[in-house]
Amino acid sequence: MTTKHDTSRVYHFPVRVYYEDTDAGGVVYYANYLRFAERGRTEAVRECGQNWPDVFAKHNMYFVARHAEVDYLASARLDDLLDVKTEFVAVGAASVTAKQSILRGETVLAEIKVVLVAINPAGKPVRIPPQLRQIFGG
Repeated sequence: MTTKHDTSRVYHFPVRVYYEDTDAGGVVYYANYLRFAERGRTEAVRECGQNWPDVFAKHNMYFVARHAEVDYLASARLDDLLDVKTEFVAVGAASVTAKQSILRGETVLAEIKVVLVAINPAGKPVRIPPQLRQIFGG
C-alpha cells in the first residue's frame, strides 16, 4: 500500500553549472539533470536529520532508483545557478516517490519523478522502517 500525502515540505538545493556539466556548446548534458536531482534528494534527507551512510549502517538497507521520468523543458547553461526542488510525494511499504524540479530563477528546466526502492545488501526489497518513513512524510 502506498501512502500519498499532501506535504508543504519542499526542499531546495542550489547547484552551480560547471564546465564539466556541459557539452561543447556550453549546454548542460541531459544526463546531468539526474545527477543534480540525486544531489537534491540526498540533501533533502540530510535536512531531515539523516544521512545515507548512517541509514545504511543502522538499518542494513539501501535505496536504489527503480524508475525515473524526466521532462526536459529548457536548457541550463554554463555558470547558471540552479535550484533543485525536492518533495517526497508517496511512501509505500518498500518504496518512496520523489517529485523534483530543476529551475533557473522562475523558469522550470526539468521535471523529474523518481521511484526509489529499499533493498537489503542481497538486493531484495525490504520494508521501510517507521523512523525512516516519517522523514519521507509517510
